Amino acid sequence: MVASPESVMTDKLGRRSGPRRKYTVDEKRAMVEETQVHGASVPEVAQRHGVNANLLSVWRRLYRRGLLTSEVRSDAAALLPVEVATPTMLPTQRAAAPKLPKPDRALSVEVEFVGGQRLRIHGTVDRPLLRELIAALSSR
Repeated sequence: MVASPESVMTDKLGRRSGPRRKYTVDEKRAMVEETQVHGASVPEVAQRHGVNANLLSVWRRLYRRGLLTSEVRSDAAALLPVEVATPTMLPTQRAAAPKLPKPDRALSVEVEFVGGQRLRIHGTVDRPLLRELIAALSSR
């Protein structure tokens, strides 16, 4: 269960830096069951197997909850084959995109100022608002 010393890579400080070791469910369960023997210590068992004690504690919690099993649960959702007999929408029945009203060219106003700024208004124009906009933009 312990990786061979040749395959373990470490950094300059001696910390493990190589690929992580993957343990099977059976290996995890065996380590957890070792910790349940009277007088066994989680840190000792973890050190013997080269596993962090915190990780072994996580596996112990999963074991107590019944989640550390390799068998497939029978109450798991099964996938069933599905076949669509008829399309739900025929190509001729596609919903038409909503048409946006085109701006009426007769109701468009464009003002170009000396500095090169332009003010374009499409649609109906409120005269007092237009006067305020021109006055504000002219004073810049």
